[in-house]
Amino acid sequence: MVRVKMMAAALTGLLAVSALAGCGGKDDAGSGKDDGKLVLGFSQVGAESGWRTANTNSIQTAAADAGIELKFSDAQGKQEKQIEAIRSFITQKVDVIAFSPVVTSGWDSVLKDAKDAGIPVILTDRAVDSQDKSLYKTFLGSDFVKEGTEAGNWLVKQNEGKTTPVNVVELQGTVGAAPAIDRQKGFAEAIKANPNITVVKSQSGNFTRAEGKTVMEGILQSTPKIDVLYAHNDDMGLGAIEAIEAAGKKPGKDITIITVDAVKDGMTALADGKINFIVECSPLLGPQLMDLAKKVHAGETVEPRILTEETTFTQEQAKAALPDRKY
Repeated sequence: MVRVKMMAAALTGLLAVSALAGCGGKDDAGSGKDDGKLVLGFSQVGAESGWRTANTNSIQTAAADAGIELKFSDAQGKQEKQIEAIRSFITQKVDVIAFSPVVTSGWDSVLKDAKDAGIPVILTDRAVDSQDKSLYKTFLGSDFVKEGTEAGNWLVKQNEGKTTPVNVVELQGTVGAAPAIDRQKGFAEAIKANPNITVVKSQSGNFTRAEGKTVMEGILQSTPKIDVLYAHNDDMGLGAIEAIEAAGKKPGKDITIITVDAVKDGMTALADGKINFIVECSPLLGPQLMDLAKKVHAGETVEPRILTEETTFTQEQAKAALPDRKY
């Protein structure tokens, strides 16, 4: 009888220890974490461009180098898939959630769920329009307005002292996406310095090479005089180049081309003279993201806005940079 009581007491003690471990949340079996590693849930927009592929590779490599367990999800360009992934990360009780939002709006509910679960959130590459800034710890990425401004300033400088009309076609990124909104805004503000520069057509190419080509084919048929193409990313610009060449025109000569990103394919086209100017948007955010994930998990205060270092490229600068280009 005494032995039975002792065994019962021991079992009760074991159950109590197990319950305490479960309350911790981060080290229980349900979290998918049993080796002490920081677990980062990351939801990527998709794989719509060379830039995005380089961004994904940077994050995956940096996580491995930093000893961080990465739970990766590809939203395939769909907000509902991204929200589903974030909710799954919350259920799995990851330590930190990071994501690059497909669009700017519609995130408050899921971000509130993450906050209520005590899981810090980091925005990467793209911002959200939430008025409640407490729903995420920081935003790591480029200044998209500045990128558009750089593109517009270069075009204004190229046409300094000229009085002839300059007709610009703009290939926008995904409708509602922060880069598309901001790159259009920055460019529009910059070209006000020269009233002869006019955007005569602006249409979304959804950040993809295929859509850039298709949209440009239609624009070339409907718009007789095009002096400049401003594409919100290299891939759309490269697709447009195919359409321009198929129409019997010379990209970079008959039509001046400005793009954003500076991925290797774009830089090669710039070096070859098919693109005239590229504004850099670096996809190599992985190391900075891992550093931030460790800091917010440790409860450290981080800056609410962290910019990436970027530049611009002309043809000669592209030729010099290409041999060491990582993406």
